[in-house]
Amino acid sequence: MMKLFTPIALAVTLSLAAPQAHAAASASIAWQEAAGDSDVDKAFAQARGEKKPVLLYWGAKWCPPCNQLKATLFNRQDFIEQTRAIVPVHIDGDVPGAQKLGTRFKVRGYPTMILFSPDGQELTRLPGEADAPQVLKVLQLGLAGGRPIKAVLADAKAGKKLSANEWKLLSFYSWETDEQQLVPVAERAGLLAQLAAASQGVDGETTTRLWLKTLAASDDGKGVKPDKALGDKVRAVLANPAESRLHMDVLTNGAADIVKTLTPAAGAERKALVAAFETTLKRLEADATLSRADRITALIARVDLARLEVAPSELHPKLSAGLVNEVKQHAARADREITDGYERQAVITSAAHVLGQAGLWKDSDELLKASLTKSHSPYYLMSSLGGNAKKQGRKDEALKWYEEAFNKSEGPATRLQWGSGYFAALTELAPQDAARIEKTAAQLFSEAAQDKGSFYERSARSLQKVGGSLAKWNANGQHDAVLARLKSQLDGICAKVDAADKQRETCESLVKAPAKKG
Repeated sequence: MMKLFTPIALAVTLSLAAPQAHAAASASIAWQEAAGDSDVDKAFAQARGEKKPVLLYWGAKWCPPCNQLKATLFNRQDFIEQTRAIVPVHIDGDVPGAQKLGTRFKVRGYPTMILFSPDGQELTRLPGEADAPQVLKVLQLGLAGGRPIKAVLADAKAGKKLSANEWKLLSFYSWETDEQQLVPVAERAGLLAQLAAASQGVDGETTTRLWLKTLAASDDGKGVKPDKALGDKVRAVLANPAESRLHMDVLTNGAADIVKTLTPAAGAERKALVAAFETTLKRLEADATLSRADRITALIARVDLARLEVAPSELHPKLSAGLVNEVKQHAARADREITDGYERQAVITSAAHVLGQAGLWKDSDELLKASLTKSHSPYYLMSSLGGNAKKQGRKDEALKWYEEAFNKSEGPATRLQWGSGYFAALTELAPQDAARIEKTAAQLFSEAAQDKGSFYERSARSLQKVGGSLAKWNANGQHDAVLARLKSQLDGICAKVDAADKQRETCESLVKAPAKKG
């Protein structure tokens, strides 16, 4: 699941309440494409010279949330105008050198948006899950503040006085894409609880948002325990249309986790809270001021709540006939009405997912198949078809879709990611097909050798997934000969990998040599 501005621009006020008309076809963000350190250094040199902040956007062609940004934020005239006063930098995760830049900026998940000061200090990470007007508002807050987010957080933890805008920036910070820059994942919920308590008296919106984020991050019992006062606060937000709309992104994305945190066990109390959420989520789903992606997220949350007492592996949950019918109608309406390619990639994939969650597997498959020719990244949909088939035990069909998705995927990082998914399915669903498994692993290693960024970030994790699948497949040593050949191939590749940044070490750790017998 990230912006900035100059002092003069801070005086500009924009209307953020109503959706803006799409920019004219000739108007667009003047992204500076970056594929390596020199490109980024050039952008920061320009920023220092012009005293402008830098907005870095890290994304990928296939990524549904990235396409959502393109459909709802990057095409807004007000956003485009704001970017005139910043240096906007785009890193496509599939260009050569992109994954190395990912290491430099500590970015992994697509999309990530980071706002930097002209001298390169990270001011904040923007919340890609918030709706466009909120993102614009947070952008202006980041531009107005001017202090690095680490300094703001340090002062908040030390009990020092922060401005109302700095508290708001903390509440809107993209903790989901933090990548442990500010706090380890295991400590995130506790930190959010600390911030929520410390923000009391600043403004209701900020404190409420921090508590909601705390609850959404605390489903494992860490950060905050069930509390009547917090439960009452959540119910008050749910009952207030204006407040629930304001915190829509947290309520829809975190509904199930919030409910599990406040009501750890099934019973009357949980049932009442789910009913309150249901009313709010239905209202958000029908809210025409929200994007279609946000509205279907509200529907997904309703299904998630309806499945709370259902085993995650249950393919055909006993949901109410009314909810199942709504899911079917919502998906059909989205398929019928959406013509924009970016929006389709963002919404249709979600629609197919929620159809499956509701037990409508045939409808999910049909929607995905019908959308293949309408998608600029059909391999993403093919992977979803593979996942559907795998869940239903159709092994051959699952492998067919996973393989086709890999074959059709584009870009070095994407191919390694899709290839590792296909390989994992292959070793799990067809472990007897040693020849096919060896051939696929060898192909992935060969492709990795062609890209200098293969042992950084997402690409490295994809290759580590391949190595893990190989180790599991050969747990009993029955395929030692295959692993020996693959290890030999990899040794030749690793010898040519730069030893800096531990990348050669990453390469050499992918496949362990079979233990000598005897």
